[in-house]
Parts: sequence; C-alpha cells; structure tokens
Amino acid sequence: MALLDRIRDIVGENGVLTGEDASSRPADWTGMTKCGAHAVVRPRSTEELAALMALCHAAKQPVVPAGGLTGLVHGTDATEADFQISFERMRAIESIDPIGRTITVQAGVSLQAVHEAAAEHGLSYGVELGSRGSCTIGGNISTNAGGNTVVRHGMTRDNVLGVEAVLADGRVLSSMNSLIKNNAAYDLKHLFIGSEGTLGLVTRAVLRLQPAPASVATALIATDSFEGLTSLFALAGRRLGGLLSSFEVMWRAHYEQIAITSGRHQPPLPGGHEHYVVLEATGTDAERDEALFADMLGEALERGFASDAVLASSVAQRAAIWGVREDIIGLVTDFYPCATFDISLPISAMDGYVRDLRATVAQEWGEDAKVIVFGHMGDSNLHVLVAPRPWDEALRHKAEELVYTPLKALGGSLSAEHGIGLEKRDWLHVSRTEEEIALMRQLKAMMDPLNLLNPGKVLA
Repeated sequence: MALLDRIRDIVGENGVLTGEDASSRPADWTGMTKCGAHAVVRPRSTEELAALMALCHAAKQPVVPAGGLTGLVHGTDATEADFQISFERMRAIESIDPIGRTITVQAGVSLQAVHEAAAEHGLSYGVELGSRGSCTIGGNISTNAGGNTVVRHGMTRDNVLGVEAVLADGRVLSSMNSLIKNNAAYDLKHLFIGSEGTLGLVTRAVLRLQPAPASVATALIATDSFEGLTSLFALAGRRLGGLLSSFEVMWRAHYEQIAITSGRHQPPLPGGHEHYVVLEATGTDAERDEALFADMLGEALERGFASDAVLASSVAQRAAIWGVREDIIGLVTDFYPCATFDISLPISAMDGYVRDLRATVAQEWGEDAKVIVFGHMGDSNLHVLVAPRPWDEALRHKAEELVYTPLKALGGSLSAEHGIGLEKRDWLHVSRTEEEIALMRQLKAMMDPLNLLNPGKVLA
C-alpha cells in the first residue's frame, strides 16, 4: 500500500490533500506564493500525528510543519519532496484552570482564540502579536515569538509551562507541566521552543495566564533626539514600574510614511520629529494607574524628553495609535520589493547603528535607497527595511551584509523574534559561536538522524 494511502487510513480521507487541493493553498501570509509540498496532511490529534510520523520515518519521508503561515523567514517552505503537516484540524482549547491560571490548547489554536478564552475568565495571555488572528500557538512556540508586550511579559518561552511534541520517529514526548516551579532535572520543553520544528512537532501546550488588566493607558509620544528617547524609557520604567507593558518606537521615516504619506491613517501626531513612541501601561486600579501615567507623561514633556504627545481617551483612539504601529502589510506594500530584517542589539548602540546603516546604504546605492526602522525598542528589538531602487534580487545579499555584519561586534542578534528558517541560515555565525552551532548539529543528529523534520531550516 502506498504511503499516502496508509496515512489516509489514519487521518481520514479529508486529512490528506494532493494535486490542486494542495498546490492552490498559500505558502505564506502574503498569498503571493503557493504551497510546494507533494501533499498536505492534516492530523486531528497527537495520536494521529504520532502514527503518521512513524510511517514517514520508516519510509524516510521528510515533513514540513505549518501553522498560521505568518512567519517571515521561509521557515515553512516545502518542496515536492516534502509532506506538509498542517495543524488546522487541531484547534481545541482543552481546558482552563482559572485558579492555577493556565490554559491547555492544541497547536492549531490561534493566538486570538487564546486571548478570547482567557478573557472569559478574567485572565489574559502575555504574548501579543499583530498577526494574532492568524498565527497559531504551535507556530508561536516553534519560533519563540515575541511581540508588543515582551518588555513586561517576556517572549513565548516565558509564557509556556508545558509542551507535548511528536519526535521524528513517531514517539510522543509529553511534558505537559502546569507548575510554575518544577526543577525535576532537565526542562525538555525548551528543546522545542524556538527550534522551528526541526527537533519535534509541537502538538499541545500548557500556557501561563495572568489576571486581566483593569486599566489600559496608551500614548503616542514624539521625541527629537535619541538621548530624549532613552531618557523617556528610563523615566517610564521608574515611574510606572511593572505597569509598563509596551515601548514601541518608530523612526521618523517609518511614521511619516505610514501615518501621513500613505493616506491610510489619520495622523495622531504631525510629522517632523525624530522618533515616535507607542507607550502603554496596564494595571489593576484604573484611577491610580491613569494618574501615574498622566504624571509620567507630564514630567517627560516638562523635562524635554518628549516634544509632543497625545493620550488616548477612548478605545477608538487607542486603536488608531496602534493601527499605525501595526500596519505591517501596508508597510511592505509601500516598499515592495525590499529586504526586511528583525534584529536585536543593546539599546545604547541603536542610534549609532541606525546612523551607520543609513550611511552605508546611501554609499552603496545612493540617497534614494530607503532605510525604514521601527520596533520593540523596550526589549532591544528593531525591525529594519532596506529598499534600494531599482530593486534586483541580487542586491539582497549585500543588504544582509550591511545589516548583519555590524551586529557581531555589538553583541547583537540577527534574529530577535522571527527565527532563522531558510532566510537567515547562512548568517547564523553572526550570532552564534562555532561551538554553539556544532552542539546544535549534534542535537539535530541525535533527535532526527534521518533529517526528516523541516529539513534545511535553521541548520544547513
């Protein structure tokens, strides 16, 4: 019996898509590319995935896991030699423990569904992404997704208590811990968080929840110097403490393009300033928290850290401020084709890095080449877009060289939150030592000796 027929016996006739049913599906969130896998397999449970992986292992059949396809580093690209494993039929929210503040979900559950389920119990989940409606928990775990609230709640890794995963040979490793404190030897879930499906396929998880905030204060603040920007960040940290949940920065070119030039938004503040900060705090006492926030904002203006500011006074105004920051599709559309980057580096080095990058890009391609910078400055993460004109794909490697090479001396990372995939694989040496990469290869060889799990991603 052919391998796919045997897999159909496990997942059902509707669990396997081939031909046009497979090739007509998108390969990523842009919808501009199509799925290249020989077949798309859609298990309904850990048990089904374990059984089909045992068959694939025996047949030496490579597989590529796919969640919401919102990744940006070609981490879910599949070829005709691959089966794509889709988790779209594994969308169950299995349980919520409102006392222990945990939620247990299958890998295909969307981030938004987790937020909505938690909210019904007066709770919230600490990871927040602009792609919340599409991205899945399995994908978030596999890439260790970051987002807009890392400055307060940390990365996905910091919000996962337990994981269940299927190994390359079909064995199930169930480490569905629900305890915050559990030091019983190695914490094996961390093998799968951030490994992009190359060591095992995440099927279920226990996530840590927090009490839902009773107050949300949001402001868009303009600054005219990097010194003022860092002083504002320090002031917000001192005055707001643990209430500070987001410190998102848009450099001038980014804000003016999205908020003003594009015509898609009503600008919350006029252009002309060097930086624009989305600063947000969440807490448990609305009256007290709003007063603290207003006092902090007033002090920032009085001391010259901020040049202008607008404080959201309604849900609509808050949405308008965040709408500018989260208009990623619009940004990519405005500058396509281009090269995009997701880096991290010490906050103190950011101003010099950005200035030097603009200078090297202008030297290489002239003043018309665009450099757009924005991101989660509060947790050392910047997103960078480089768009030489006229564009040619041959320019991409040079753009990567200009962006990545300076990071090594600064102790920075070529991937802050999006992962490595195929796109950054050949630059991994910028952020990892030879010894680290060698140990990664040993782990991969031990856990997936036939190289069947997301082959070619992360490590060549």
